[in-house]
Amino acid sequence: MIEGWGGFLEIHVSTPIEVCEGRDRKGLYAKARSGLIPEFTGVSDPYEIPEQPELAIDTSRYTVDEAVQSVILKLEHEGYLR
Repeated sequence: MIEGWGGFLEIHVSTPIEVCEGRDRKGLYAKARSGLIPEFTGVSDPYEIPEQPELAIDTSRYTVDEAVQSVILKLEHEGYLR
């Protein structure tokens, strides 16, 4: 469906749930764990990891700049950027 408009790359940006909870300034994970927020992804609602993304970035291992650089390099490698 997308080929008429260009290409498609699946980029999976992930973060371990423990890191998400540690970064959670609003306390949403605590509210979800106590049942105040139903169907919260990763807590009470399943999270489906992509099976074969073209690029996977774990934000607990890379800075924002490093993650962006990975995306740019992938786009250059695939011919989307010069």
